[in-house]
Amino acid sequence: MTREGSDEKLSKVELIKEASVGLRGSIAAELADSATDRVEDATTKLLKFHGTYQQDDRDLRLSRRKEGLDKAYSFMVRNRIPGGKMTAAQFLGELDIADELGNGTIRITTRQSIQLHGVVKGNLWDVIHRINEIGLSTQSACGDVTRNVCCCPAPLRQDSLRDELQELSDQIAQFVRPRTGAYHEIWIRDLDTGESQQIDAVSESEPEPLYGNLYLPRKFKIGLALCDDNCIDVYDQDLGLLAVTEGDRLLGFNVLVGGGMGTTPSKKNCFPALAHRMAFVTREELFPVIAAIIMVQRDFGNREDRSQARMKYLIHNWGLPRFKAKVEEYLSQGEAYCNVPEGTVPRPLADPHRADVTGHDDHMGWHEQADGKWFLGLPIENGRVKDEGNLRLKTALRQLFSEHVPTARLTAQQNILLCDLDETQRPIIEQILAEHGVDTVGQISNVRRFSFACPALPTCGLAVTESERALPSVLSELEAELAEMGLAEEKFTIRMTGCPNGCARPYNADIGLVGRSVDGKTKEGKYTIFVGGNLIGTRLNVVYKDMVLRSEIVSELRPMLICFQENRKPGESLGDFCHRWGVESLPLSTDDRASAS
Repeated sequence: MTREGSDEKLSKVELIKEASVGLRGSIAAELADSATDRVEDATTKLLKFHGTYQQDDRDLRLSRRKEGLDKAYSFMVRNRIPGGKMTAAQFLGELDIADELGNGTIRITTRQSIQLHGVVKGNLWDVIHRINEIGLSTQSACGDVTRNVCCCPAPLRQDSLRDELQELSDQIAQFVRPRTGAYHEIWIRDLDTGESQQIDAVSESEPEPLYGNLYLPRKFKIGLALCDDNCIDVYDQDLGLLAVTEGDRLLGFNVLVGGGMGTTPSKKNCFPALAHRMAFVTREELFPVIAAIIMVQRDFGNREDRSQARMKYLIHNWGLPRFKAKVEEYLSQGEAYCNVPEGTVPRPLADPHRADVTGHDDHMGWHEQADGKWFLGLPIENGRVKDEGNLRLKTALRQLFSEHVPTARLTAQQNILLCDLDETQRPIIEQILAEHGVDTVGQISNVRRFSFACPALPTCGLAVTESERALPSVLSELEAELAEMGLAEEKFTIRMTGCPNGCARPYNADIGLVGRSVDGKTKEGKYTIFVGGNLIGTRLNVVYKDMVLRSEIVSELRPMLICFQENRKPGESLGDFCHRWGVESLPLSTDDRASAS
């Protein structure tokens, strides 16, 4: 296949990838340079493929500048953990690494992974090396490749469906892993021999049959879900695989393409999008179709403007029929072209099955696994595992994984499932949690249960406003408001991000809070309020009010909540009400109530 528009000018990042010799660049040399605590810009772009971002502590920027000092640089390191599956030893290993080489906390991500923060350059090699020693990896956790593959984490074994999807998530993660030896050479080669080895100079990169020497134009996300349990937001993925079942049998998948939350408000051609229903494929056809879709994005995605490089924009510009036809054209080249083992070459792609998302389960609380064991879904506010004040979550989890819990699963809501427990362990586990001030799901409000935020300040370089550090206080105000209105038992999602890039998936939440700017005088963050999404993740929300100060978010939501309380239909959710009522008809202030009613 030849690339259309071959005269397209490549962006700076594309040129860096092209010259990197299989993502090697000068990473090894710069890591060995102890004279500086940072790496060069080109190397930061390549390090993302290895699972790490260079950041700095933005809380310290001003004071350091006044002292004539450079920024306080450090690295965020992200794991690749398909389906969020971990052993107790691996979780304890992450805690140890964070304590010894990071900032003492770990963070569960919205893609069922773990991030370590505050890793200084001199410790970066040790961190990534040790992550591999405990049987995990950081390869492709970031960068212009397929990111961590998401899947329903619940170990519910009434049937084989979830186990089958979990196994598939592992297989897909291996299938889409880059073939370059750079990661192994730089971070883990001495694990094979037990001795440190000098990295040999490599003048030519290995063939990348799936990605090519430029890899993808932008990040690519894959997720698997069940229709009655869309706990991973399957419509938010570049490639969503929605399982179509008949009883306990997996028939195949509805293939959803072109989801993505990131946007740039100042650019009219940038927008969040939910995926389109493209086709139905059988289990045997799945891997060739995955390969063909990735290859079409590889060859035709925008490599000139990174703000237009996600697959959602290719599909928007082409239209779904043309995109599907191109995928079928790639499939017609045969399995060897699609880099898959021998099997069935797909026929022209079938239309999507009528099956669609119908439900959502966050898997919190105690559940029987149906194999004689139990699991406990434990809410983790914004995914941050730390000890602070009376909440000693990190200490509690260290004790639980050391003495009682053999395995864990991470969720796309930044929570954790403690798995494979004997029923007799339930009292001691609950006692340990209580002794350490850790709330279980029955002890928190619904609005807090279904909320989460991105990290934002002080580490994220893209953050405009606070998010993780701001949402808890916003929720406390909202809890009081909802209780006063008699709405405390309502289930709706509220998600906050510190910028429009949408890492916490705010654009399909019932209420999305997106950082926009900072007040020039007070330095207080201003946010766009979005309303009208839904819990099951199948509808985008719309702007309710823009440029709202953080301290005024709840008071600005109050008229809308009153309108919901007074005009909802029986059983209608908040997002469904806002969608039916129309955002243009919702009151923007208390004075607007009469017209709304």
